[in-house]
Amino acid sequence: MNEFWNELVTQASWERLQELSKEIDFVLIGGWAAYLWTGKHKSKDIDIIVDYETLAKLQQNYRLEKNERLHKYEIKLEKFDIDIYVPFFSELTLPVNDIMKDHTTKVQNIKTIKPEALLILKQGAEIARRNSVKGIKDSIDILTLLIYAPVDLKKYIALLKEYKLDENEDYKKELVAVIANFSDNDIKYLGMDFQEFKKWKRKKIEELREM
Repeated sequence: MNEFWNELVTQASWERLQELSKEIDFVLIGGWAAYLWTGKHKSKDIDIIVDYETLAKLQQNYRLEKNERLHKYEIKLEKFDIDIYVPFFSELTLPVNDIMKDHTTKVQNIKTIKPEALLILKQGAEIARRNSVKGIKDSIDILTLLIYAPVDLKKYIALLKEYKLDENEDYKKELVAVIANFSDNDIKYLGMDFQEFKKWKRKKIEELREM
């Protein structure tokens, strides 16, 4: 299977993620969380949720920048960034507090967001970055989560209802659209051939539409 990002960059990012997991307590979200759940596509940037006590600890050891526009803190390294989200400041598709309290588990000994909640966050990112390079990677992560991760679609639908993401912003319809419009050029990132993907796509869209 083709990797999306440069291997030298993803290896450096993975090593830093391993170091961070020994230094501080965090919840992993973003592309690396998708990788932990699927084993597909290493990430470039590291996305984590922390509390304010941990944020203060990070400020002692790293040069933190506050990004007011995107409601996050950032550590800018040479080849990749560490993006840090905190309660009451950061705006993710699901509330940061709720993710920390209700939607985490351990994967490979790293505290990670559960796959149904991750799928929703990935959708929010894809909508915000659609038609960009990072938006394409978001759509690849969305499909690999659906193909390879233990996503419970009933739990996913329940989360959409709980957070009213099935109303004005109909995330289920958005998910169907991402699957239906997935580029043939990107099938090489899914570990399937063309016919396998077409069969999977038809079945998954039918399953979602029936829910």
